[in-house]
Amino acid sequence: MRVATFSAKPYDEQSLRAANDEAGHEMVFLESRLSAKTAALAAGCEAVCAFVNDDLGAETLTALTGHGVRLIALRSAGFNHVDLVTAARLGLTVARVPGYSPHAVAEHCAGLILTLNRKIHRAFNRVRENNFSLTGLLGFDLYGKTVGVIGTGKIGVCFVRIMAGFGCRVLATDPYPSEEARRAGAEYVPLDTLLAESHIVTLHCPLGPDTHHLIDRERIARMRDGVMLVNTSRGALVDTAAVIQGLKSGKIGYLGLDVYEEEADLFFEDLSDQLPRDEVFSRLLTFPNVLITGHQAFFTAEALHNIATTTISNITAFERDGTPLHEVIAEPVS
Repeated sequence: MRVATFSAKPYDEQSLRAANDEAGHEMVFLESRLSAKTAALAAGCEAVCAFVNDDLGAETLTALTGHGVRLIALRSAGFNHVDLVTAARLGLTVARVPGYSPHAVAEHCAGLILTLNRKIHRAFNRVRENNFSLTGLLGFDLYGKTVGVIGTGKIGVCFVRIMAGFGCRVLATDPYPSEEARRAGAEYVPLDTLLAESHIVTLHCPLGPDTHHLIDRERIARMRDGVMLVNTSRGALVDTAAVIQGLKSGKIGYLGLDVYEEEADLFFEDLSDQLPRDEVFSRLLTFPNVLITGHQAFFTAEALHNIATTTISNITAFERDGTPLHEVIAEPVS
């Protein structure tokens, strides 16, 4: 199949080419983000390969169909950026990568916690300037602290294991409790209980209508004073304006983000020679107790290999059988 790969970085091209060696698909790599305006670049392709910040709304999908595209191969687990109802109506098949490396994201989350707690990022900059003062770098023992895990899918379970290894008490909440998470040391409690008792709250759940702004002003108010909040899942799980108010009041003592609500125009690009355009994001960066990484939690060699292999396998299965290995189907509207 001829496949247009959008938002393609050098590491995407390298991993996908390696995975495609035996499959033999014709891969077209495009730096452009996919949108209704750039959809024409897929003309002559039967499939597009898209990433998390590509626009797969109704207008884009309609344009792709007009250019002969039949398959949307996501190189991500999340699919909240895809209008699945429109895709089904247009006869477009959507495939995803359901799991690539839950360890990568869970370990990055733990890294954000350790860095925020022990101020490692600030200490690094001080030492480079020959400043060896410890003032302002005081942290706390993770041992014995309560960590709240919202969402116990594969990533959440990995994270539960890590925190249990530190000797933390781990609380969890999920509509579908996991026996594996329980065996790893998690205790399931209602969300309000988790928020009230946790020193650290982490998010590992998908984004949907029920979880949009899951962490809002009211839920922040229910948290411990000085709580650490870490989101490595999807930006819109968190109401950014409410979080900023929480930081200003001291209710939130530490904030770690690998995702951001309006990240599509920021992340994965080098904007170092441009003036900041997002005032809310710029405001977040003014807080010394905020640490932000640019959606890199997934970014390990193992994850890139697994993403590429699964993506190519989805394309091959669709070409052979008309159905990818990991199809995403719109839920019926009641």
